[in-house]
Amino acid sequence: MDEANKESQAQAHSKHNTGAADLEKVTDFVEEKEISGDNLDNAITAILDKRKLEAEQKAELERRLASVKVKKEDVELICHEFEITKPKAERILKENSGDLRAALTALVNA
Repeated sequence: MDEANKESQAQAHSKHNTGAADLEKVTDFVEEKEISGDNLDNAITAILDKRKLEAEQKAELERRLASVKVKKEDVELICHEFEITKPKAERILKENSGDLRAALTALVNA
């Protein structure tokens, strides 16, 4: 019986060692995938810089579009023919520098 007990303990110990080795492999893999603090800071900074640049570009576009004058008749024509809202018609005209033909072409091709 004593020998059978020793053999049983040896098998249990062997299973434990295998499990510990597998656990070590997993923790090594996770450690390879960890992100350092500097890399994280750089990534966050890059994202924030990109958002700031996009906001500046959007503000510049809005300033440029605000300076474009559109004719009331052109807005009404687009609203009536394409059944879109007045602000959307004005926006399309402004994006096309107030040119009715270009705005109509853009709407047809959209």
